[in-house]
Amino acid sequence: MATLTSVRPPAGEAPRQRRKRRRERPGIVGFRRSLRRHWTLYLLMVVPLIWFAVFKYIPMSNAVLAFKSFNVTKGIWGSPWVGWQNFELFFHNPVFWNLVKNTFLLSVYTVAASFPIAIILALALNEIRTGLFKRTVQLVTYAPYFISTVVVVSMTILVLSPRLGIVNEGLGFFGVPGIDFLGNPDYFRHIYVWSDVWQTTGYSAVIYLAALSGIDPALHESARIDGATRLQRIRHVDLPGIMPTAVIILVLAVGNIMAIGFEKAFLLQNPLNLSESEIIATYVYKTGLLNADFSGATAVGLFNSVINLALLLGVNAVAKRITGNGLWS
Repeated sequence: MATLTSVRPPAGEAPRQRRKRRRERPGIVGFRRSLRRHWTLYLLMVVPLIWFAVFKYIPMSNAVLAFKSFNVTKGIWGSPWVGWQNFELFFHNPVFWNLVKNTFLLSVYTVAASFPIAIILALALNEIRTGLFKRTVQLVTYAPYFISTVVVVSMTILVLSPRLGIVNEGLGFFGVPGIDFLGNPDYFRHIYVWSDVWQTTGYSAVIYLAALSGIDPALHESARIDGATRLQRIRHVDLPGIMPTAVIILVLAVGNIMAIGFEKAFLLQNPLNLSESEIIATYVYKTGLLNADFSGATAVGLFNSVINLALLLGVNAVAKRITGNGLWS
């Protein structure tokens, strides 16, 4: 009887609580054992977590500025509350729909152009057997990624200059009059997107090459024995092998479709192409820093972030349903 009473649970403890306590104990014990065994890995996680907390999560609390009328002397938390007024002012702004349209079209164009080209380049490089030629192509396509955006824009302006640009010099050789590419709004999106493709395709192809290197060579050998051609092996072996990676990259790209970079659009912008080059990022810069309307700029930026979050979750759900792969799968 003494033995039975010694294992009896504490008096008054409900059966559900006892089951919960029994479920929790193995998890706590396992965590402590893992902490003792891999304490160096947990220690390495401390610095990134502190960085995210200090530079990402704590500043997020200042997004409350979007709902206030900022006063420098009173500070963010002391400024008067105005609710949705800053958002209403932005929604009723005559440039609202033009900003959304320009940002959306520019982002979609960029994703539509850069996404398939990077995959095609990776598949082509994966089929090359000559080591020197393959390394040379990788170097030529990957090197532009390390060029500063300011330098890329300067190169673009020089190449497309109406008087001294190489393109207009070539057109003049064939008797075609010079074209002011940067002064014509119709050319802005094409210039932005294809210069971006030139700069980033090599880097994106490296990610797909890494995914291709993880494909089992036995699959290619079996396809070869079955008489599959090179294109058939690319279609039925390589493409399915990189599909999880491609889906994740596409989901992230679409999730950031309204968060297109500020620098390049602003540097290529001029009064002549403003109707096509003015996007949300450049508008936030002009509103917040140049016009000192910090509350309005924060409201516009918060609106943009919410749209990106909704797009990210929506595209991830669709990709998960169609392909079975997603960000958190």
